[in-house]
Amino acid sequence: MKLRTILASLAVVLAGCVQAQSQNQLRDEVLLDMQRAFAQGNKARLAQLLPQAQGHVLEPWAVYWELRSRLDTASPAEIQQALARIAGTYQEDRLRNDWLLLLGQRRQWDLFAQEFPKYRMRDDREVRCYALLTEALREGDRTPPAVAEEVRKLWLGQREADDGCTTAAGHLIETGHGGRKLTKADAWRKARQAMEANRQRAVSDAVEIATTKDVQKMLAEVNAAPSKFLLSKVTAISRTRRELVGLALIKLATGDIDHAAAQLESKWGPQMNPEERDWVWGVIGHQAAFRLDPNANAYYARVERDSHLSDELLQWKVRAALRAPKGIDWKNILEAVDAMSDAGKADAAWTYWRARALLATARGENHRAEAQKLLEGIASPKGFYEQLALEDLGQKVVLPARPAPLTDEERKAARNDPGLNRALYAIGIGLRSEGTREWNYTTNLHKAGGLGDRELLAAAQYACDREVWDRCINTSERTKGEFDVDQRYPTPFREAVVKRSKEINLDPAYVYGLIRQESRFVTDARSGVGASGLMQVMPATARWTANKLGMRGFSADQLHDRDTNIAIGTGYLKLVLDDFGGSMPMAAAAYNAGPSRPRNWRNGPVLEGAAWAETVPFQETRDYVKKVVSNATSYAALLTGQPQSLKARLGTIGPRDAAQPEANRDLP
Repeated sequence: MKLRTILASLAVVLAGCVQAQSQNQLRDEVLLDMQRAFAQGNKARLAQLLPQAQGHVLEPWAVYWELRSRLDTASPAEIQQALARIAGTYQEDRLRNDWLLLLGQRRQWDLFAQEFPKYRMRDDREVRCYALLTEALREGDRTPPAVAEEVRKLWLGQREADDGCTTAAGHLIETGHGGRKLTKADAWRKARQAMEANRQRAVSDAVEIATTKDVQKMLAEVNAAPSKFLLSKVTAISRTRRELVGLALIKLATGDIDHAAAQLESKWGPQMNPEERDWVWGVIGHQAAFRLDPNANAYYARVERDSHLSDELLQWKVRAALRAPKGIDWKNILEAVDAMSDAGKADAAWTYWRARALLATARGENHRAEAQKLLEGIASPKGFYEQLALEDLGQKVVLPARPAPLTDEERKAARNDPGLNRALYAIGIGLRSEGTREWNYTTNLHKAGGLGDRELLAAAQYACDREVWDRCINTSERTKGEFDVDQRYPTPFREAVVKRSKEINLDPAYVYGLIRQESRFVTDARSGVGASGLMQVMPATARWTANKLGMRGFSADQLHDRDTNIAIGTGYLKLVLDDFGGSMPMAAAAYNAGPSRPRNWRNGPVLEGAAWAETVPFQETRDYVKKVVSNATSYAALLTGQPQSLKARLGTIGPRDAAQPEANRDLP
């Protein structure tokens, strides 16, 4: 009788659990349906579903989606009501961010000034520009120079045109407020940058600020046919005419480097002032360096003062010098880095190459001591140039000791954080983008300065324990003083990865380094171009590889299976690695950008692997190569327990040796 009573009680409990689970799934569907409606702009459906989301853990998302879809017509009272309903959440701050942008566009400065202090994220450049503009409007001729300096930095740092920074810059240039720290010369610089990047709206906006003359018709001629524009003009006496000629030369250089160089050399250079002329030579050098043109370093040598160039042009001067035909031009590297802004010089890449240049051109103990100090300042196992610095100091890459174990209190604080829990819940039901944004906000922006090291480790461990590997890695990487090897370099699916790698004679550390960069171990990851799974394999590449591996009956749907994805991804990586003679940097570049590109990029002088990686033209692939090989070095240290060498993995890279087999042109 007692047993029957217990079983009956369990049945009731289980029935209740099943019912609760079923209700949760139904309520999750409401949120998923709202997310789809938001993506479709279906305001009526959002309003219909909102009451059903009340009380759900993701209710703040429901409130955000419904109000955001009609933000342009909502009254301030409605917006304030929604903000109060989701107070303290990421969604509140996201909604306020969107409202502030709208208030700026509508020039409702009083309401903007009232709401901005409540805004926590402070990571939107356009909102920041609107805030600086409101200060400038309020202060008038008492506007602090720091306001203009910050607007200048934000405006010149933006690739795309926006209303906030353009309006703020235009106001400060027109009025001269802020100590004239922002001038028409800056507007012309903005126009040049935008012209090279082919951002025509930004060009037009900047030119309109820079000159009172109506030159939009001539600007249209420059864009339509720069060569024809240059041929139709004889002289460039005024500042406006010279700048338009400069814009035409920049536009021409993006398509015909030699023609632009010839025009600058023979006709227009003598008519320009030194700053204008140096900038155009810098653009020509940049365009040549991007195309791995052997003349790039010589074009940069025409620049008289490197201080006339932007940090981006100076970075490409370094890359041009690394591929100089007669060997690395250390003098040009040193000049370029010395001319960078303080922020540019502080980047580990340029710190490293400056140290190398000092050592290569050392004219005494002072140079050698400075180089040593620079290398010591960045040396660590944390990244590509940090690991290279270690080796230049005579050390191998060894992973640091693990930090002190997390306390129960530290773990509990992470587990009880509402933002982290909402993020994990969203990821768990398929709202990965929303979950990732809320997680990042909670760890980085919810409180000024973000979480401290121990809090970050606790949050990262919470994600690790839930096997949300991308948040685990990215959160742990943000620590400054602590270094948790297991969080930064986790080894999920270890048996499958190591077994498959060894079967085909592939370094498991290299495979782990690539997976970490490709998908952060998210098994259902899918890129915008259709690559799928752990190893982000494209369907066409997968079918080709499956055929090569003898996997009969393969279909692209199988890429969602973890082991199949590993088999296909490692199989393709092995074929690529063999085709490039075992070069990890070139194979990584091929995996990211296709094999035909690194076949071209290897031509030219024989380079040390680090120099080759830095001169890869595409930013995404350049970053990818450096991270994959650096990751592989760290994973090798973790898997073997032995000191490792990044430089050994980088090797040297140059044209294919005639004795090597022909490239496999069938590789997709």
